[in-house]
Amino acid sequence: MAARPRIKDVAEYAGVSPKTVSNVINNFEHVSDRTRETVKEAIEALGYRVNIAGRQLRQGRTGMITLAVPELDVAYFAELAKHVMAEADRRGQTVLLHQTNGVRERELAALHGFDAQFTDGVILSPLALHPRDVATRDRRLPVVLLGERPAEGSTDHVAIDNVAAAREATAHLLSRGRRRIAVVGGMVRGPQGTDRLRTDGYREALKEAHVPFDSDLVVPVDAFHWRDGARAAAALLDADPRPDALLCLNDHLALGALRALYERGVSVPGELDVVGFDDIEASQFSVPSLTTVAPDKREIARAAVALLLDRIDDPDTSPLQDHVVGHEVIVRESTGG
Repeated sequence: MAARPRIKDVAEYAGVSPKTVSNVINNFEHVSDRTRETVKEAIEALGYRVNIAGRQLRQGRTGMITLAVPELDVAYFAELAKHVMAEADRRGQTVLLHQTNGVRERELAALHGFDAQFTDGVILSPLALHPRDVATRDRRLPVVLLGERPAEGSTDHVAIDNVAAAREATAHLLSRGRRRIAVVGGMVRGPQGTDRLRTDGYREALKEAHVPFDSDLVVPVDAFHWRDGARAAAALLDADPRPDALLCLNDHLALGALRALYERGVSVPGELDVVGFDDIEASQFSVPSLTTVAPDKREIARAAVALLLDRIDDPDTSPLQDHVVGHEVIVRESTGG
């Protein structure tokens, strides 16, 4: 046997045809479980590895897709990446993970496939792209955008309804008698990004409850990290009058805010309620546990991978898709749950 085993070596070892081995490698459905297991055992025994270069030459594909996210140390993106990689693996794909740090040049590199032929398509969560960047991209590379896309009608797109989610979270706080609700990470004016849309949802809830909007309660932050939430909460506590609730636009901000409130002796939820966004795992274990908006991260991953693979299979298979994923307000101790 050659130093590097080939498909025909695996087929011989397993007692099947090379075509059957290829079907197992490519995760085709019409293979019996018993045969699939036999082939996988042969692959493991021989140490066979797919020849990516050869596959690309034969099929024009690599079997690899790229996931580009801003920051892997923000738990939402780490958890989302886990779900994308699991779904891609289920579909017989390998994921290349790229961290953009929210830098436009790095997002552009991902949007254009890094000018290299090693990825069949890209799932991208952008922060800094301009509308023109997306509208004028090379459409030969399939792209699915996550979150709020910079340009309408230019790519397939997966997101939750951020306006509705923030409106429901705010309505929950209002139902508890809170009236001075501050938005940590909010934006009153600017492009239709996630922060702006969630602020719009907050304003809609106030309007429905006939509560006046106070722009001083919308607090922008430099970044959506723990320390930014702590700083914003500390500044709000020095205001007169203080807010009686914080709607934090991600869980990192909310958990940082909880720390600042604890250090200042403010009881939560006695004196002040706190709500976050994203339902990261840490939100279940904070003291108090955090009420949060939970996007269906598993469905975001499933939809994004499915849309991308459909577009790879047939670039013109259907009109561009906007897939809206469900969400839920999970009530925990920080709002009396």
